[in-house]
Amino acid sequence: MQDIADFLEGLDEDELRLLLDAAEKRLRRGTRGESLHVATLEMYAAAGGGKCPGAEQLAAATEAFSRWFRQASTPMQRRSRGRIWLSFLLIRFGGLRLGEVLSLDDRKDLDIPGALIFVRGPHAREAQFPAEVMREVAAFLEEPSCAGIRGKVFRLDPGYLRRKFYERAGECGLSRSLLNPSALRSARAVELLRGGVPLRAVQSFMGQASADRHAGYIPVSNETASRIVHMYLNKETKMKTSARNAFSGKVTRLIREKLLVEVELTTLSGLRVVSVITAESASTLALAEGRILTATVKAPWVILTRKEDGLKTSARNKYEGVISSVALSDLAAEVVTDLADGTKVVALVTRESADNLELKPGGEILVMFKAFSVILNAE
Repeated sequence: MQDIADFLEGLDEDELRLLLDAAEKRLRRGTRGESLHVATLEMYAAAGGGKCPGAEQLAAATEAFSRWFRQASTPMQRRSRGRIWLSFLLIRFGGLRLGEVLSLDDRKDLDIPGALIFVRGPHAREAQFPAEVMREVAAFLEEPSCAGIRGKVFRLDPGYLRRKFYERAGECGLSRSLLNPSALRSARAVELLRGGVPLRAVQSFMGQASADRHAGYIPVSNETASRIVHMYLNKETKMKTSARNAFSGKVTRLIREKLLVEVELTTLSGLRVVSVITAESASTLALAEGRILTATVKAPWVILTRKEDGLKTSARNKYEGVISSVALSDLAAEVVTDLADGTKVVALVTRESADNLELKPGGEILVMFKAFSVILNAE
């Protein structure tokens, strides 16, 4: 509940009204079996005007802006359009508020090599940015036509910028409610949450976290949260893996033996994940308490059982949760479970097992996986 309170503090009056409408709708249809993670996704969608563009719509919007920029016929037109294009990228991938973008000093507030944006103002923070998108920003800023406006590239009229957003919305068949700064910002938050980024890291990234009011969570600095987001950004663009489950956090305990090392990882929400790896792997990863890691578990390695069955197992990682979705085929079933902290765990089981367990959305389930099934990845 503290996460929701902190989220509310980051909303303005208009966004709060939209959120109230969304909450009333939720109450009317009921919320049984739904997790904090699901509620948070809907809250971010409400903050974006009640709607968030999906992946295909975001791709279409990005392509529309890129095409419009590259079709400029003169250096001055390219400079003018490029300033809008960069503003779109900062909102789309950096999750910045419109006012935060317009107040940026492109000379002082962009760390190009580190792919960081230094956001000033009441929600000051260092926002990690995808490296390949930062290279796009850098390439434009280095163009000769920008020489006379350096430091003021983002000093744009907000009304003019919004009109250009609406024009691009028309070009790609999107409504204005889906292609405006607030909707794009909210879509980025939803995108990160759905990608498995811990809620606290998303709040910090969006400039909504309050570091001193998170009872029940492990202490974490803004720097740590930024590093976790950075790891997910790398995964978003580079990591192609069949592992469907990822848990990022700090190493909180190490037990070393001659051949093996037991590693306990604690996520920002307090979830503990245990992995057992070889001593050689531990040396390669330079493991130490406090190091930030991502633990991944492939979906077929996740075991499901009903709590009432009382299964005895050697699996070190056991979590209670509520099934949010079940996708069935003739041979297999993909089961998504929401844990109490909002973490989603995906399991791939046989169709026979799914039928025997009577798996269905809203059902309580016990999720397990062995410590030897947990793969550790360093930044």
